[in-house]
Amino acid sequence: MLTCVLLSTKESAKVAKKLIEELTDDIDGTKAERTVTFAFDGHGYEIELSKKNITVFTKQMSPWVDAARKAGTVKSTTQTKATRRNARSASAARADKDAIRTWANENGHQVADRGRIARAIVEAYDAAH
Repeated sequence: MLTCVLLSTKESAKVAKKLIEELTDDIDGTKAERTVTFAFDGHGYEIELSKKNITVFTKQMSPWVDAARKAGTVKSTTQTKATRRNARSASAARADKDAIRTWANENGHQVADRGRIARAIVEAYDAAH
């Protein structure tokens, strides 16, 4: 559990804010050390644990982890958000490629409807814009 406390004070025209983030152990409610990410049966999980509970979790999981083979890494929600941002960037890049293709066709350059656009055409497009 993540607890956020926002403190603000007003001093004439200045406003100061202080955001305090505190992780709480999801098992016993004590102060958590960090978020532990793990996967089981095709699902990824995150849990905030104290040092004590990280030790307990690691000790209890070790027989299964030691006997298992690695299958990749589990993506955290932060990584997933970054992936979504990259997908939006790829979408924007496709729109740019469409604009370059349209410009190239209108200006006598030969360019395929799909695939890689030659560097010379991209450079000519950039120079024209």
